[in-house]
Amino acid sequence: MLIRPIRDGDTNAVIELWRQCELLRPWNDPVADIRLARNTQSAEIFVGICENDIIAAAIMCGHDGHRGWLYYLAVSPERHRQGLGKMIVAHAEQWLRAQDVPKLELMIRSTNTGVAKFYESIGYKTEPVITMSRWLHQPADLQND
Repeated sequence: MLIRPIRDGDTNAVIELWRQCELLRPWNDPVADIRLARNTQSAEIFVGICENDIIAAAIMCGHDGHRGWLYYLAVSPERHRQGLGKMIVAHAEQWLRAQDVPKLELMIRSTNTGVAKFYESIGYKTEPVITMSRWLHQPADLQND
């Protein structure tokens, strides 16, 4: 697999991959997320290209100078268990390491046990922290919750 930064023309294929991997949520606009990452020096989206120039994996990463974060890790469902996820995560880690980011973090929905097991298998640990949030602009589809 060839790993490279996202390019103009990759957006639709990346969003479709995210959709196939059930990463999209109504309150996150994937086009806006891609645009923001591409226009921010401390963020990058990498794609993994396999035969026939097909995007088979993607990951978004970024940092605040202290902590790096991984987002939207996706591997085409028909390519699971082929090492592509491990490869693209390692690439994102290398990119963050080159920018002297000392620690990498990520959030996984508690119901996504398969993804948690994947990250554990490549050396990630569960930390004793509580993640809290507050909507500053609550999406319309959540206003009745």
